[in-house]
Amino acid sequence: MFRRFTFSFLVALLFVAVASVALAAEGTPAAGGDSSMKAVIALAAGFGIAIAAFGGAMGQGRAIAAGLEGIARNPSAQNKIFIPMIVGLALIESLVIYALVIAFVLVGKI
Repeated sequence: MFRRFTFSFLVALLFVAVASVALAAEGTPAAGGDSSMKAVIALAAGFGIAIAAFGGAMGQGRAIAAGLEGIARNPSAQNKIFIPMIVGLALIESLVIYALVIAFVLVGKI
């Protein structure tokens, strides 16, 4: 079983190596080559902020659910749970804001 997996992995690696050589561009890029780089940068910025927003929303949803569940189980611990939960939400949101800043920097290169 392990040999079959290793052989399959090596064959796939060989195909990737051959494909990269076969599909390599020749010479210097044409005058329109810069526009394709701009499109890639714009796509990277868009996908980056989309993934960051999705991950941040998932993290915030789980944090709020866990915090509210803890408060529901022990209402007297509300003060000990609520403040750290808000700080955690702020830190999660700061990561999304960092992704937004990186997206703006990438778009600024266009």
